[in-house]
Amino acid sequence: MSCPAPPAISPELTRRQVLACGAAAALGVAGWSRPPPAHASATTAFSRLRLIGEARLPHRLQFQGTTVGGLSGIDYDPVSGLYYLISDDGSHFNPARFYTARIALQANRLGAPELTAVTTLRQADGSAYPSALQGIQVPDPEAIRWRASSQTLLWTSEGHALTGAAPALRESRADGSLVREFSLPAMFDFQLTQGPRINLTLEGLALSPDGSRAWVAMEGALRQDGPLPSVQAPGGPCRFTEIDLASGKVLRQIAYVPDAIPRAALPPATHADNGVTEILMLDAHRLLVLERAYMAGHGPDSANSLRLYLIDTRGGSDTLNLPALQPGNHQPVAKVLLADFSAFTGAGPGPRLDRLDNTEGMCWGPRLANGNRSLHFISDDNFGPRQITQWLAFEFFD
Repeated sequence: MSCPAPPAISPELTRRQVLACGAAAALGVAGWSRPPPAHASATTAFSRLRLIGEARLPHRLQFQGTTVGGLSGIDYDPVSGLYYLISDDGSHFNPARFYTARIALQANRLGAPELTAVTTLRQADGSAYPSALQGIQVPDPEAIRWRASSQTLLWTSEGHALTGAAPALRESRADGSLVREFSLPAMFDFQLTQGPRINLTLEGLALSPDGSRAWVAMEGALRQDGPLPSVQAPGGPCRFTEIDLASGKVLRQIAYVPDAIPRAALPPATHADNGVTEILMLDAHRLLVLERAYMAGHGPDSANSLRLYLIDTRGGSDTLNLPALQPGNHQPVAKVLLADFSAFTGAGPGPRLDRLDNTEGMCWGPRLANGNRSLHFISDDNFGPRQITQWLAFEFFD
């Protein structure tokens, strides 16, 4: 990869971009296969994205008897033109559910989202999933993928540690009825001294282009695998697990190391974090990985950080049979920075964003007139009045 001189931005971002350039050849990431597009200014020279536009859904929008919010996963069916949006509402406001939507997309404009339906996710007996006060199998939906070959939906749940509901990967029909639940390694079960941390489990889900395999991604490291990221240091490795969908068999697993938190919270004792919120297959072996950081006290225009990375799943060693990940017993997958979303905020040419939010969903959309793919993101507002449901659309340069 031929890398231009680093732009005049923060030392931390410059360091990551220089490292990304050095690792690019190992991942098969070409530089610009054509001259950089006109939007590639000094602050976006490394980006593989061009911002098309932004749309927002109103706070706590009421739709067909439900409260819309907590949208943490998105996927697109090119045949119907529908987007699938899953809410991470653990049956608190309404039973666990997903929405379908349409949105107009042009080369330089994103229209307003139009919700078309809401569907309740159901258990094997046909009942809706319970809330924490009503039952044990409490859901926490996080990611969703449309499986065209079977006309079904794959979705993950982070589970519920207090009731003992384990993190899960499930398959449901378009009417919300359950097809099956996959058997996952016992390392993902909540345990007393090891296993996943609460709310840092199966946040990401990707489907191979041929629909035969799925990857599920942990948001944070298992407790035995290392610490969470700090401002000073990256976190312990997150485990990404590959599953054969025909047999349900777990095939392999790789380790991905998330970045350090970009900057300290204000004041320092308040909350700050960074983790993996979504993954998406670029081709049969390469994955896009979205990291989202939050730093309290910085105000809505700078409290969130979003970075998009590229990995090759063939590059990391298999960690499936390792009870704990320690330095020397595995090789984490290499990663290349494709875009830091701060490049699309503040003053500058073209469309700009006045803020980033708690973005957790990512999917491919329809191809643009020039043949390039559109890449879409959705944010989870946590049903809170200070956050927003933000739909972003970009042009992706292969």
